[in-house]
This record gives sequence, structure tokens and C-alpha cells, in this order.
Amino acid sequence: MSSPDPVTSRRGFFWTGVERVQSQYGTVVRGPMYVEWEEPVEVTRPYPIVLIHGGGGQGLYWMQTYDRRPGWAPLLVQRGYKVYVVDRPGHGRSSFHPDVIAPMGAPFPFEAGVGIFRSPTEGPMSHPTADLHTQWPGTGEDDDPALEAIVVSSGPMPELRVSQELDQSRGAELLDRIGPAVVMAHSLGGPAGWLIADARPDLVKALVEIEPVGPPFAENPQLGLTLDYGLTAAPLTYDPPVDDPAELGGKPRRLPNIARVPIAYVSAPASPFVHFHDAMVDFLKEAGCDVTSLKLSEQGVEGNGHAMMLEKNNAEALEPIARWIEATVGA
Repeated sequence: MSSPDPVTSRRGFFWTGVERVQSQYGTVVRGPMYVEWEEPVEVTRPYPIVLIHGGGGQGLYWMQTYDRRPGWAPLLVQRGYKVYVVDRPGHGRSSFHPDVIAPMGAPFPFEAGVGIFRSPTEGPMSHPTADLHTQWPGTGEDDDPALEAIVVSSGPMPELRVSQELDQSRGAELLDRIGPAVVMAHSLGGPAGWLIADARPDLVKALVEIEPVGPPFAENPQLGLTLDYGLTAAPLTYDPPVDDPAELGGKPRRLPNIARVPIAYVSAPASPFVHFHDAMVDFLKEAGCDVTSLKLSEQGVEGNGHAMMLEKNNAEALEPIARWIEATVGA
């Protein structure tokens, strides 16, 4: 009889934000956050990594690519980290009822997926560097399985400010539970990274922002997006304090809590988000933040779009980010 395969990791799950509220249905839970963790048998890194997904998606896209290659979560576990993957409140395995959290937004359409993730070279959603996109893992056709995997895993979002306030409180509770950690946030999950760092600057040892939504003070009615506080729709701590975001006048002001956290701002050369990379980095610097600009193309990683963690060279795209983390918080 052959022996079983050796254990190479341990894993489990839990929820944060088990907030009981009264409703027409009785006592229910409002906006919990599902957290799944995995660690190697021997953890060799000093701090765990919390991975926060974007858009209407869920934590699955950190775990595996559509063509079944390891995602960034298992790659980081192989590197010696304990990793926490969340489903943001109202997404994935975190329950969402519009009567309990907030009104439900629009579903995520294929057309938006094409423009954001596949970088088309023609049509209304094309952009100047779209032709650099050589690492997309799908076919580029109407029935593209890679795009389908992204869209089918996406759902409607709660109203944006409420969603971000829940991300902040549930993310802060997670850090209170697990202790100091590195936080990595992507796309429309980027505001969760800013807000968690603002709430728990002593517990966020480093913040990796991968193409967070922008540029500063962006407005996009189609996405229901208004970044009233520059980086977020939910309130941030500014100095001098801000009672009404209109007081900012579209200008940066010191972010005293986030300024205590080292930040890597990451973008990919073929993504539409790369075109406001410099504006976001400049905003952070003017707000007093310790920010490192990480353009993958300047790190020798070419061909990626917005979903770099799902693309053909996802392991290569992770490498400069992991090197920055290890140089910043210790190997």
C-alpha cells in the first residue's frame, strides 16, 4: 500500500464582521467577510499577506488561473508566506442581501470585461498601449474562455461608499485578529487597501496597490464610481481634517495614517489603468506618503494587462512585487 502524499500546506477559513442587525426577516448578519487562509508547513516569512480582490469579483482569482495554473496565493505560500484570501462583503462567499446591506448595483457585462481586462486595440474602449498586451491567456474571440471565467465569477456590487465602509471595518477586524500583515489590493478593491491602512496603520506593515481604481477624484457614472475622497468613496483621515470632501477641492492633502505605511503602486504596460499611474503616485507623494512606483515594464516584465495575476506569465509578474515586499519588511 502506497503512503499518502506528504502534507505541504495547512488551510482553513472563517468570517469577520458578524454584525447582527434587526430586519423584517428577524435578526440577520449584515455584511460579513469570508476569509480563507493557507500556510506552508513551515512559515518562513515574518508577516502574512492579505489578498483583496477587485470589482464584483471574489477571492478565487488569487487562487488559480482559468487554465488551472497556480495563482498568486499558492505561489506566495510556496514562497513561505501564510496567505489570507478574502471575499469582500457582498461578494463571492460573503452573503449579500440588498435589504440588509445596500441596494444592488448593475451586473458586470462582457463588454466591460473586454475593455478592462482584454485591452482591445480597436473600438471605443481601446487605448494607446493596448497593442502591448501579449500575455492575455485567452483567445480574444467572443467565446474567450479566459474572459468568460472573469465575468462568470463577478456579481453585482453594493452601493460603493457602503461597500468600502464594510471593506474597511471587516478588514480592520481581520488585522485585529491575525496581527501585523502585508495587504495587497487590486482594482476596485484598491480603496479597501487605502481604508484598512488608514484604520490600522500600525498593523499594515506594507501596502501593495495593484492598479487601484483612479485617477484621483475620478467619476465614472457607468460604474457608479465617485472617488470623493481622492482615493476612495468612503471617508479617509486627512490633515487638516475634512468634514465634507468638497473641502479638498480636488487637491491632495496630507494623509497622516497612510503616510506611515510603505506603499508599492503597481501597474502593467498594456492595461488602461497604466495611464493614470503617474497621477496616482504624484497624489500619494503630495499627501506625504512613502510610495514606490512599480511599473512592470520597468522591472523587465512585459505584455501584461489589468489581470496580471491571471495571465500567462503570472509567476513572472509577481516576482518584482514579492522582491519589494521582502526588501521592505524583511526576508
